[in-house]
Amino acid sequence: MNTSFKETQKLSNSVLILISVLLIPLGLLLLYGIYQQVFLEIPFGDKPAPDAVLVICFLLITAFLVFFGAFNIQTEIDEIGIKMRFFIFAKRELKWAQITSAEVVDYGFIGGWGIRFTQKYGTAYTTKGKVGLAIHLKSGKRLLIGTQRAPEVAAILQEML
Repeated sequence: MNTSFKETQKLSNSVLILISVLLIPLGLLLLYGIYQQVFLEIPFGDKPAPDAVLVICFLLITAFLVFFGAFNIQTEIDEIGIKMRFFIFAKRELKWAQITSAEVVDYGFIGGWGIRFTQKYGTAYTTKGKVGLAIHLKSGKRLLIGTQRAPEVAAILQEML
């Protein structure tokens, strides 16, 4: 059997746009402040911050933009098991022998995106939506991986389990 499923989910466009609308103008303002204060040698504001503070703040904003732009969940299901990588925070590789059950569920609202700890689903990894792959392990642990392709996940689970 050579059946497999791969999905990469990013934050929703509306979240990325909101973050960008908030951070890009602030970054541009800081960039202008750096230009004015460092290159033109005119203090930026009534109580100018040191040059290093302006540069560090600009770099932090840039890092946040890159971070949220790269934030994603990668899910792979194949004959070996289920693999999940949640950006730089978590990586799970589960073999079918470790899994008691797995099903696609509508988990509703669980308090936002990212890594969430829920009573019903255990550790949840989500970036958008409200549908996910609920996995129960033989160890008693549970986890939930968000998906935007529920019908495909359900079909491959039916083949694998």
